[in-house]
Amino acid sequence: MKTFEELGIMPSILKAISEMGYEQPMPVQEEVIPFLLGEENDVIALAQTGTGKTAAFGLPIIQKINLALHQPQALVLCPTRELCLQIADDLNDYSKYIDELKVLPVYGGSSIDSQIKTLRKGVHIVVATPGRLLDLMNRRCVDLSGIINVIMDEADEMLNMGFTESIDAILAEVPTERNTLLFSATMPAEIARITKKYMRNPKEITIGNKNESTANVKHVYYMVNARDKYLTLKRIADFYPNIYGIVFCRTRKDTQEIADKLIQDGYNADSLHGDLSQQQRDAVMNKFRARNIQLLVATDVAARGLDVQDLTHVINYSLPDETEAYTHRSGRTGRAGKTGVSISIVHTKEKGKIRQIEHMINKTFIAAVMPTGKEICEKQVFHFMDQIEKVQVNDTEIESLLPAVYRKLEWLEKEDLIKRMVSLELNRLLNYYSDANDIKTVDESSDRKDRRESDRGASLAPEAGFTKLFVGMGKMDGITPKNLMDLINDYVEGRVQIGKIDFFSRYSLFDVEEKSAKIVVGALRELDFLGRNVKVEFATEEQIARGTKERTESAGPRDRGGYKGRREDGGSGSNYRGGSYKGRSEGRSEGRSSEGGYKGRSSEGGYKGRSSEGGYKGNSSEGGYKGNNSEGGYKGRSSEGGYKPRTEGGSSYGGEKKSYESKPYSGTGEKRSYPGKDKGYTGGKDKGGYPKKKY
Repeated sequence: MKTFEELGIMPSILKAISEMGYEQPMPVQEEVIPFLLGEENDVIALAQTGTGKTAAFGLPIIQKINLALHQPQALVLCPTRELCLQIADDLNDYSKYIDELKVLPVYGGSSIDSQIKTLRKGVHIVVATPGRLLDLMNRRCVDLSGIINVIMDEADEMLNMGFTESIDAILAEVPTERNTLLFSATMPAEIARITKKYMRNPKEITIGNKNESTANVKHVYYMVNARDKYLTLKRIADFYPNIYGIVFCRTRKDTQEIADKLIQDGYNADSLHGDLSQQQRDAVMNKFRARNIQLLVATDVAARGLDVQDLTHVINYSLPDETEAYTHRSGRTGRAGKTGVSISIVHTKEKGKIRQIEHMINKTFIAAVMPTGKEICEKQVFHFMDQIEKVQVNDTEIESLLPAVYRKLEWLEKEDLIKRMVSLELNRLLNYYSDANDIKTVDESSDRKDRRESDRGASLAPEAGFTKLFVGMGKMDGITPKNLMDLINDYVEGRVQIGKIDFFSRYSLFDVEEKSAKIVVGALRELDFLGRNVKVEFATEEQIARGTKERTESAGPRDRGGYKGRREDGGSGSNYRGGSYKGRSEGRSEGRSSEGGYKGRSSEGGYKGRSSEGGYKGNSSEGGYKGNNSEGGYKGRSSEGGYKPRTEGGSSYGGEKKSYESKPYSGTGEKRSYPGKDKGYTGGKDKGGYPKKKY
């Protein structure tokens, strides 16, 4: 391995970096520095964050600066303000003994007037975010005609953030006779386009393999039920008392909510997302770098470009939408030869994404076992003992206080004193885990089998902490998990956790967390769905028993069970287990009138129900169905491809009833109602002889 001196670094820079603790060049530095010290050499360096990239380009561009020319000679483009400031600080440290060299960070969120003023005085190196630099170029306040080195750091991140057009405009104004260095952790197609357009026969340097994660990071995942994700996060934080890491969430809303929960539960945490002002971001990052915050909950966009040393953990509370983003997340830890852990909290539906990431980063994830409350408490106690052993004692400062302390505590025996110290420090944690149920990780191999077995014989009784609700709509009404979740999203205020959902022919049962059950029933009590008065109430034991019996009788050997999720997953993860259908071979099926029964012969293709149940009636020549006026029945002909409400029927209403309209969800929470004409009905009949409906 060569030394920095053998690479050609000049003495004044060697003196500065030796004081910073640099001894031997890292692989990326050994490869890149000789090329940038040459002339018109273009380099593509594929390397992870934390591999020494800043010194790899910073040392040679400082060395090539002509101090007599007071104009920009090196341009460093980076995606975020935080990375911009970090690079500028490092360049100033490297040039500590080069008195007249000027480095200017140029970024949004700061006064553009002060940046223009500094540019007019003359600078040698500009470190910039693309948006602010383009603004300065449009104002004709920055001269790029003297640039001899262009560095694009975290180029893939800049492209992901939408800076493609800005980068094209900037590079078009830079002299073609230059060195161009492109750093990227991954190699997407857009990087290849920039390479082809703006670089000449670039030298490709790969540290590790393309898109590969750093070897110093261990990749772990916990497979849990969706409702246990936050409790799992708390257990991880408690099991690693010295944790110092970033928790990644998918949305700004989730980021703020998780951070608020952690703070409320006594953890040193804060959030970082796009809704924060620049001043708030700076305050959060200052606290995090000072380690006053142990857990920073952040979105991918907000965390791009963060350069924080010695992170022990990265926690993926939500896996990224794009698998390449995982490389950037995990690259925040395990830097500079240190080890780190990347933990993903996933549910069974995300198993496939874990395998995709494994293939991309060429690493194997370890399926972790959830620590028990006892194991966590033991870990915390020994951590506290380590703190006592390692605490620095200043005899001079406390000497005058000790006699009074000794007198105050002289009646306590040594064992009793130790017990009190441990209790004082850990009572909150001990009390919490003494009452907490252990969280079990999902057995992936038996999960599908267990769900099939539970469909055949398990009771529909609500899970712990949930209440079972009854809704008077079922599969015959065309209701889907999405319909039900949309109703709750639109009419119930606040955050509601939804459990298992079971659909039957004429009714449905679903679980709601106990604290929200009354709110949900109250909000949905007076509601019209397709002109029908929807009945939502607390499920009785008889209704639960009836549903259990129907599901047990209908579950066959090919029943594939259901799926289960939480409302914050968008509702698509709700457990959906189909109801029953039982009929004679000639296509005739019957049900009791109290259950909204129906009957019809296959030759007629129709079905009929008691008017008190809002029954329907139709024959194949009409392809429609008809219900009692008082129940909001509908009537239509197959030539019309749908059905329409009777003007005097239940589709018109008064009082406080609400209507539900089928519209694409806009995310604004506006109320929706279904119009009378069912556009989802396309005519024809299904296997049971019923009109097809599609929502």
